[in-house]
Amino acid sequence: MKLMMLFDTHAHFDGFASEGAVAAVLARAAAAGVAKICAVGSSETSNELVVRLAQEHPGALLAAVGYDRDQVAHPHDSERLAALAAHPAVAAVGEIGLDYYYSAETAPAQRALFGRMLAFAAERRLPVVVHSRYADDDTVDLLGEFSTAWKKVFHTVENLPPPGILHCFTGDAGFAEELLALGFLISFSGIVSFNNAGPLREVAKLVPEDRLLIETDCPYLTPKPFRGKVNEPAFVARVAEVLAETRGTTAAAVAETTFANALRVFQREG
Repeated sequence: MKLMMLFDTHAHFDGFASEGAVAAVLARAAAAGVAKICAVGSSETSNELVVRLAQEHPGALLAAVGYDRDQVAHPHDSERLAALAAHPAVAAVGEIGLDYYYSAETAPAQRALFGRMLAFAAERRLPVVVHSRYADDDTVDLLGEFSTAWKKVFHTVENLPPPGILHCFTGDAGFAEELLALGFLISFSGIVSFNNAGPLREVAKLVPEDRLLIETDCPYLTPKPFRGKVNEPAFVARVAEVLAETRGTTAAAVAETTFANALRVFQREG
């Protein structure tokens, strides 16, 4: 039977690299039909890692680099980040964004850093990979500004590449509609398989086919029935299956659609 061709649009490789497990993880992903993976950075160390891995595995990996909300108190080497972002393997700026669930006291600093990262991405015509938790309004406000800047740097609204991805979406229908209106794609993780994720699955039904993406966010958020195991890109096949069940289609159709959408947002031909 022909394997589905899947694209895991968000994976963290820090732990796999420290354990010397990258080759094994990629082999299991390929065996499961995962043809491409976006390896996501968020800090000085992880940004360097994902670009190196993408260089070592050019057929399988793309990279995203940036400074995430937990880096507000850390030094930032803007020149080095610019050099990494210029690498051909880098397809996005991310993971960046806002999280007020654990760190509401740093909200002003988070917004400032997020704004700088969005400006950095717009200058380079790179889409953004965005994290948002308990920060819907501020996220929409800043992404609205970015969406406007995105149109200006491309000087057109026709055949405009998508400005980015709201990754690991867990919000409500209203938040999804605001993001869609700004041109963003919405990515679902293994959370959609959880027992208490009925409301999220209802939102997943509403996302237009050409705005849908899948991811693992590994090593976190392992989907059912693999709970208890470390999440890895091979399990993105399960996310496709759950979305197919939710949306009344086939896993193969979800795989084909989300693969094409990922190529489009990352501005890749194949």
